[in-house]
Amino acid sequence: MQGGGAPEQVILTLEDVQAFMEVLHGIPGPSIDLVVHSPGGSPTATEAIVNYIRTRFDDIRVFVPLAAMSAATMLACAANRIVMGKHSFLGPTDPQLILQTPLGVQSLPAAAIKMQFERAQADAANPQRFGAWVPMLQQYGPALLVQCDNVLQLSKSLVSTWLEQWMFADLEDAKAAAKVTSDKLNSHEEHGVHDRYLSRAELRDSTRLVIDDLEEDQQLQDAVLSVLHAATHTFAIATPVQKIVENHLGKSFIKNAAAIVPPPGARQIIPAPGQKQS
Repeated sequence: MQGGGAPEQVILTLEDVQAFMEVLHGIPGPSIDLVVHSPGGSPTATEAIVNYIRTRFDDIRVFVPLAAMSAATMLACAANRIVMGKHSFLGPTDPQLILQTPLGVQSLPAAAIKMQFERAQADAANPQRFGAWVPMLQQYGPALLVQCDNVLQLSKSLVSTWLEQWMFADLEDAKAAAKVTSDKLNSHEEHGVHDRYLSRAELRDSTRLVIDDLEEDQQLQDAVLSVLHAATHTFAIATPVQKIVENHLGKSFIKNAAAIVPPPGARQIIPAPGQKQS
């Protein structure tokens, strides 16, 4: 969340199932509190994480000390309730695809890719206007639109199913309420950008998520924010550290950036002060 890391190294991935297996080992159920601070990641990896956690715990409360975005919002929607402060944010759940483009590796919203193709299709009848689209469209591989449709439907379906099954389980209109909330969170057209920060007040106005106020218990708020601050300082000081999954007993799973070690005998050129390395 502090920038600087490659997307594939900081997002939720299948490896995080192993991380949760390690840190949840020996912790009794049926209830657990999760403090989530994450930029999100893979919807399928999030599904695997949720499936594992739900085999261990029946009652889950997710605390969001600052931001749980994208797939991390999906994870929060698999809880029984969410605890947020005035400073806390969730994000849209429309998924992103990590693609290799002429500008390098980029995370692009699936819905935005579809919208771009639709605009190009509308301009196809005018050769002069469509010509401007050709360089942009050439960077996308085959079956990309199908992938976009599939991942958009998957993320929407997962959130709706989880809400109906757990957070909205006691509502008479649980299925309808889950669909409306899932559609709202998944709407790229409404949010405009994938990384928009949705506040507690906005979520209460536009969805039926069960959200408690972090400020109701000052001691609990101090504890949750202390976890956030400790993690933030760790990321700032221990620069190779890019991901932490840890429990209250001190057991942790820490992901470090891969170190590039030159082969034996390789020549290294160290630039002089003020000189750029070529």
